[in-house]
Amino acid sequence: MAENGEEEMGSVEASGFSDLSDSELLEYLDLEDTQESSASLSKPGPSSELPGKDDKLTSLPKWKRGLDVSSPMERFHLKHLYVTDLSTQDWCEQQMVYGKELPGFLAPEKAAVLDTGASIHLARELEVHDLVTVPTTTKEDAWAVKFLNILSMIPVLQSEGRIREFPVFGEVEGVLLVGVIDELHYTPKGELELAELKTRRRPMLPLEAQKKKDCFQISLYKYIFDAMVQGKVTSASLIHHTKLCPDKPLGPSVLRHARQGGFSVKSLGDLMELVFLSLTLSDLPVIDILKIEYIHQETATVLGTEIVAFEEKEVRGKVQHYMAYWMGHREPQGVDVEEAWKCRTCNYADICEWRRGGGVPSSILEPLAKKVK
Repeated sequence: MAENGEEEMGSVEASGFSDLSDSELLEYLDLEDTQESSASLSKPGPSSELPGKDDKLTSLPKWKRGLDVSSPMERFHLKHLYVTDLSTQDWCEQQMVYGKELPGFLAPEKAAVLDTGASIHLARELEVHDLVTVPTTTKEDAWAVKFLNILSMIPVLQSEGRIREFPVFGEVEGVLLVGVIDELHYTPKGELELAELKTRRRPMLPLEAQKKKDCFQISLYKYIFDAMVQGKVTSASLIHHTKLCPDKPLGPSVLRHARQGGFSVKSLGDLMELVFLSLTLSDLPVIDILKIEYIHQETATVLGTEIVAFEEKEVRGKVQHYMAYWMGHREPQGVDVEEAWKCRTCNYADICEWRRGGGVPSSILEPLAKKVK
């Protein structure tokens, strides 16, 4: 298929949004805002502006970024980023920024695509373990559920079993990065393989630009997972970024499920100590193989698989570039002229500063215009 994407114009999947990690859809229910909510505990099993006419955005409030001394992390009140934040930057950074500035704006057809993908993913997860709903009332409780999931999955990996929905987190370039690995299993040769499920609305493989974004995403998963099992992720770093209170007592529901799992803990700090000890003393290997599996949503037919070569130098270079935006060191950037076809299915095309400026943010153009006068 041609790289310019002409054959897929009008498709939801050309936007770069339909293939967000099906695992991380649930992660967008931000743990920092957990109030009277619930979390899923994995149990090992036997195997702005309102839209205008036609729902199109008509304008965007002037953010005056040139006068804003805060970084995007501060402006959006973020304590951490998701892996999919960075992989979406790889598709179009400006589109990702508008998604943060206009939360909740999502075309109905795209919401339906994401819902379908999440359903397929949930069905696969239930193949390997049961789900138990654990009521949580604090962010400490929500993170405790993550840790309980990790503690329940480590023995399965040690016995060369298959696990799904493995939480990963770690500091990357000074920012806490959080994600969920779809699946980890061992090959017949004993290699640890990461398998990422991507659902497709149409029965065809994605464009190369989409594959590039997906490859970057799972490379980040390996980068973080490897650091976790090598003892490079610390509880001090996690507490620093999330502002968690390790001494805060856990809620009764979380404590009950911890006891059922054989863990005698009272606080988040107790669980954190168990998790980091288990990760470093379990002798879990680093990930050997990265694989992406593309599946047609309607028929569940496997469309194809991609084996991804991990290039650490390239991954680190991209991460440094994308983190520079989040730390406030540069303006957001849109796509290059060669990939302007992506704009045709973007919800924010009509208000995009990058497009209006011909590939330069308007906040940079305005001072230049004043100098010309």
